[in-house]
Formats: sequence, C-alpha cells, structure tokens
Amino acid sequence: MQQHVLVIEDDHDINEMVSSYLQKEGFEVSAAFDGEAAVELLRSGERFDLVLLDLMLPKLGGHEVLRSIRERSLVPVLILSAKDSDVDKALGLGFGADDYITKPFSMIELTARVKAAIRRAGYTAPPAGETGRQEEQKQVLTLGHLAIDLDNFTVWKNGEEIKLTAKEFHILKLFVTSPGRVFTKAQIYRQVWEDEYYGDENVINVHMRRLREKIEEDPSNPGIIKTLWGIGYKLGEAE
Repeated sequence: MQQHVLVIEDDHDINEMVSSYLQKEGFEVSAAFDGEAAVELLRSGERFDLVLLDLMLPKLGGHEVLRSIRERSLVPVLILSAKDSDVDKALGLGFGADDYITKPFSMIELTARVKAAIRRAGYTAPPAGETGRQEEQKQVLTLGHLAIDLDNFTVWKNGEEIKLTAKEFHILKLFVTSPGRVFTKAQIYRQVWEDEYYGDENVINVHMRRLREKIEEDPSNPGIIKTLWGIGYKLGEAE
C-alpha cells in the first residue's frame, strides 16, 4: 500500500519541491500551506503515515498544529525548521515531534529521514482480520506500576493508558527488552533513530525528559530509567 505523507510548509517552492520529490520516490503526498488548512486536512479522516511540519506557518503556528495532531494521533512528525537553535528544537520535540531536519536540507537526506521515521514508528495498521490473532498472541511486560504491550505500542501506568510518541515508546522498549544493560546517548540514538550520532545531546535529553514525565511516579527521582552520570542510562529495578 502506498504510504501517505502530509507536507505542511508555507513556502510554495519548498512545498512543491518536497512533494514532487517524494511522489517520485513512490509516496502519495498531500500539501497544506498554512496551519488552518493543515488542521482541516488532519481532521478530515484521511490517514497519513507521516507529517512534515514547518514551524513557522501563517494563520496557525506549527506548534499549535503539532499539539492538534498529538491530541488524536501518534503519526510520526518530522519538523522542518530554518532555526538551528536548541530552543527551537526542544520546543518542537517537546510537543511530541519525532525528529527534525534543519533548512537548508538535501532531498536525499529528507527522503531517508522520512523512510526511517515511518519504518521505526511501525505506524501502519495491521491487515484486516489479523487484529484478533495479535490480541491472542500479545505479551504484556510489567515493570513496577507500568504495563507495556510491545506488539500494540500501548503502555498503562497504574492501570490507566498513557500516550507515548513513537520515539518515546521505542526508547522505553529499548530499556525494558535489555534489562541490566547500560546505554550511552550515542547507543540510544543509533538504535532508536537508526542513524549516526553527531553529538547533539538535546535530542536525547528532550525525549528522555518527556518520557520520564509520563512514566515515572517522580520524574525528578526516576526509578524506571536511571541516569548513570557521565556514562548513560539503564533500566531501574522498579518494584
């Protein structure tokens, strides 16, 4: 099935260039040129496998569009940003984006990021008729006050379902499937982002902070994912 990408970018030249290139790569592409039009498309019921989102949009800003997306969907979101500051990246990722790419970018790099984000997210719905079999076979891991369904990307905290982004879930999965192992930031990035790590700690820090805010009883004193200062992180011994 053809994967569907929504490109939200107010610069018509960039939007058309990106859309055209992705179509040549085999994607179905829809385009929006302002925040309000983007939200209308997202609320139309159309299914998207990934959203490319510019932060600087007319009518409704990119962060508000992202907030609207996360209220109803875990679709991967790749931020397009002309600002190369940690603050801008942290804002985008903190609201639930999965990755970012800074303008100007090459189309080869952008396409690789798009394909990797869709592949990592495991966002595609199961074929009709397979849901029941998955329910029968699924195994749920328990860790302290958490219950984690690795097959269906679902997490419960104290019996209530919590919403994790695709990146947050994959970070948590990395730790719960490797108890006792210490991961450096570079190792986390390579395994979760499936890309080379160039020392940008902000990406890991933002995702880890947001994940802890959701899964920990006390995020300031985490027990699920422990920090080993100067080394990395490891799974805690939550009871």
